Amino acid sequence: MIRCRRLLFPLLFLLAGCASSPAPAPATSLLLVSLDGVHPGFLGQGGTPHLDRLAADGVRAAWMRPSYPSLTFPNHYTIVTGLRPDRHGIVHNTMWDDRSGWFTLKNREAVGDATWWEGEPLWVSAEKAGLPTATLSWPGSEAAVHGVRPRRWHPYDESRPIAERIDTVAGWLAEPAAARPRLATLYFEHPDAAAHAHGPRSPQLHAALREVDAAIGALLERLERSGARAHTDIVVVSDHGMAEVPEGQVVAIEDMVDPANATMVTSGQVVGFRPEPGREDAAARQLLGRHAHHECWRREALPARWHYGAHPRVPPIVCQMDVGWDALPRAWLARRPAGTRGSHGYDPATAEMRAIFIASGPSFRNGVELPAFDNVDVYPLLARLLGLDHPPRDGDPATLLPALREAGPVR
Repeated sequence: MIRCRRLLFPLLFLLAGCASSPAPAPATSLLLVSLDGVHPGFLGQGGTPHLDRLAADGVRAAWMRPSYPSLTFPNHYTIVTGLRPDRHGIVHNTMWDDRSGWFTLKNREAVGDATWWEGEPLWVSAEKAGLPTATLSWPGSEAAVHGVRPRRWHPYDESRPIAERIDTVAGWLAEPAAARPRLATLYFEHPDAAAHAHGPRSPQLHAALREVDAAIGALLERLERSGARAHTDIVVVSDHGMAEVPEGQVVAIEDMVDPANATMVTSGQVVGFRPEPGREDAAARQLLGRHAHHECWRREALPARWHYGAHPRVPPIVCQMDVGWDALPRAWLARRPAGTRGSHGYDPATAEMRAIFIASGPSFRNGVELPAFDNVDVYPLLARLLGLDHPPRDGDPATLLPALREAGPVR
């Protein structure tokens, strides 16, 4: 009997120790938020208190450099693939492909066609690893890339109210651990739209900033109430900044080259041309070189720092407008409203094109400001937060390690 008691007491002690061990922490979710067109200089001016607090309490970058071209679809897809546009194939918001035809932002069939989207976006890698994902209007998420879509996804709909967007994402992240997404995305186009129409210094832009900042505040409050904030890492980025385009600072496409010599492929700030057969020399004479408000190159001779020109979707001749200048067909100019506007698509090295990076959550340090970095460096961080192994991409995995509480070795 004494021997049995001697054996029983250690067993009871062991069982008691197991019962008192803390339950494992729930898996951390990652929320990736895009504020389209937001420049770092837009923050800290009194109209974005929730974003400013998020940055002050977490990690912020001095600024983030977009990839070339500094346009919406190319840079959103770069952030979630870690590849520059010349490698992932979304080389512009408007593209021509000899097999697939035209791609434009408003062409819903093209946007949902996986043949346009090369590389492997983060949600595809996560789903392949068995991690549930949910996206709200992130470029590329409407297509079944490699045959895989996010488990839950929504097509882009600019009429969707902001409150509905917040309800959807807050609801996802408050679900039980077994159901909630490990990766979720959220997108706000409002600052970009206001700055395009009225300029980056306009009251309309500041109103749009206050609106999305209030939405971020409402989201954080919802996550706090549900308890989801404790297990949610939040990364807020923008795709590019915005430059002011004063009235009259626009060049007619027809003044750049005779339409008989070259066909316009893209317009705006990164202007692409395809010379007509037999008119290559005439097009080159008119286009190549430095002009009053733009400069043109053959695609194979573009500046090396842009990492651009190898993909076959890049037009044979590319012209880059100077900051503050647009280029449009004369027919479009006739319909263009008067007044100051805003544009992006300029050289990513210019101050006006700088983007934001803010991160906060259980994985991140507090009160850290990072030096400027390229947006291709964001992907390795996101993959690390999700525990995903990935092949080498264009970003440097070491760049954002100082943002993390427990950085560990470079992977």
